[in-house]
Amino acid sequence: MTLNSKVPSGPIEDKWETHKFEMKLVAPHNKRRFTIIVVGTGLAGAAAAASLGELGYNVEVFTYHDSPRRAHSIAAQGGINAAKNYKNDGDSVRRLFYDTVKGGDYRSREANVHRLAEVSVDIIDQCVAQGVPFAREYGGLLDNRSFGGAQVSRTFYARGQTGQQLLLGAYQALARQIAAGTCRLHNKSEMLDVVVKDGRAVGIVCRDLLTGEISRHTGHAVVLATGGYSNAFYLSTNAMYCNVTAAWRAHRRGALFANPCFTQIHPTCIPASDEFQSKLTLMSESLRNDGRIWVPKDPDDTRPPDQIPEADRDYYLERRYPAFGNLVPRDVASRAAKREVDNGHGVGPLENGVYLDFSNAISRLGRSAIEEKYGNLFEMYERITDENPYSVPMRIYPAPHYTMGGLWVDYNLMTTVPGLYAAGEANFSDHGANRLGASALMQGLADGYFVLPYTIGDYLAEHLGESLVPTNDPAFDDVESDVIGRVARLVGNKRGTRSPDHYHRRLGKILWDNCGMERSREGLGKALAEIPALHDEFRRDVRILGSDDGLNSSLEKAGRIDDFFQLASLMCRDALDREESCGGHFRVEHQTEDGEALRDDENFSYVAAWEWTGEGAEPALHKEPLVFENVELAQRSYK
Repeated sequence: MTLNSKVPSGPIEDKWETHKFEMKLVAPHNKRRFTIIVVGTGLAGAAAAASLGELGYNVEVFTYHDSPRRAHSIAAQGGINAAKNYKNDGDSVRRLFYDTVKGGDYRSREANVHRLAEVSVDIIDQCVAQGVPFAREYGGLLDNRSFGGAQVSRTFYARGQTGQQLLLGAYQALARQIAAGTCRLHNKSEMLDVVVKDGRAVGIVCRDLLTGEISRHTGHAVVLATGGYSNAFYLSTNAMYCNVTAAWRAHRRGALFANPCFTQIHPTCIPASDEFQSKLTLMSESLRNDGRIWVPKDPDDTRPPDQIPEADRDYYLERRYPAFGNLVPRDVASRAAKREVDNGHGVGPLENGVYLDFSNAISRLGRSAIEEKYGNLFEMYERITDENPYSVPMRIYPAPHYTMGGLWVDYNLMTTVPGLYAAGEANFSDHGANRLGASALMQGLADGYFVLPYTIGDYLAEHLGESLVPTNDPAFDDVESDVIGRVARLVGNKRGTRSPDHYHRRLGKILWDNCGMERSREGLGKALAEIPALHDEFRRDVRILGSDDGLNSSLEKAGRIDDFFQLASLMCRDALDREESCGGHFRVEHQTEDGEALRDDENFSYVAAWEWTGEGAEPALHKEPLVFENVELAQRSYK
């Protein structure tokens, strides 16, 4: 299989404009002849469905929620990046492009990143027009704040509710198209497989989560905007529903899965308080604007934090990285926190956290200013911990958060299966080995509003006049048979004794211990031996109460966990194969003298795209070389 990224030629600042002109078009009166399936209603999915419906396509949009407003995009707190330079502090499209490539440790495709930086400025205008209530300065201009990995203020925000407000904007655009009849919404409907005929995607098979009914849906193209896979770790900042099933089923049907080991550990999470905890809570990275991170210099210092004087505190990020301080990228901040806890400096009842302290900012700016910026985040923290962060520092620790890996896509966001697209966190394309904070919302809306509406027409133009593949076609029969058989095997295992959650927790511990913040050859080999054995036990011993002909949350979980097992093996395989450290992928065998990630550009400057070769068979590795013509490869430094 040859990977063709379809990156256009020419200077990088002209590639996107040139490509838009050179792509084939579908005339307005012909768009209504095409049906497009969009799976997922987060920012990428809702934006794509609304935009495609506005253009005149017939759009079938699917969500397993009761409403698109429940998508996990709602949980994003801190902001969305855009290179508007409203602060006049030196920002530009070029600088956002550079910061993103550097922040991803030089493992992203230059052309995609530059396009993302270009369209970022249009995203803000789009959202303001939709009524998104971004924070404003005294004079009425939109306000910005800083995020990790940048020395400029380019993050637009709506207090600590940015994801919610952006999702409501996308949802109202989608709702308008639903009312107009161009989009048809299928809620409480989970996609369980992709239908491929003659080498191209022609539909999906779903299960109604309320009735258990299996249904077939046909389309000229399929867009997957189904998010990331951090819930493979069990404990993560993701919503409990987040999973990999849609992308993994597409992978099994021929879509390559790229860089699965590139997972992000977010440094600003409330530490776990119990080994049976099922969810971790994220505190926004925006808090690092005014909060200072520290630990007691003496590991045996058990005084309350407000009684520890400045001389006895180690502001370790400010000490190690003076140029960026507390706003170093997430992977750097996370590893630094882990190092402190591992060295005995952890704080809190379980000694598994570090302090995020606002006393200096409150003294300098006043409590009211901090309340205006972060009030809802402080309230959330207090409700969870019963500690008042205005009086005592927050306790934070890294946790699995975002995944940079995903389905491989070309410049048009098409996977290796023609007609099958992946948008937002479901694809791998823009962030390399580490995502800068506030860039997830940027990519989701860029893909949905400003990329797919152009690129999907280039594919559809070649199929003008072709009828939809009927849902009684043998290709649909075969896929539905596979889905029914899979569901029946899970429900039919009446001899099982353990719940799906039992196995998910065990899988997550293996993955976190061996393929989490630190990876080693020994640990990854151990995981690759333990995961298949546990997967076999899961299939023999998992117990699904109830039946498959109605609402059954245990059945939903079991199907998703079954896919997590196979993905976890691929994550470890990818991490073992990549003999370097880069971004969130930290191999202990490859680090600098001061413990930073050490890349091997000569041997690993490529996208690792894995091909499914069958149940129990070794996956096949394909490589897309990464060429850097506009950014000079260098060892990352934030000092």
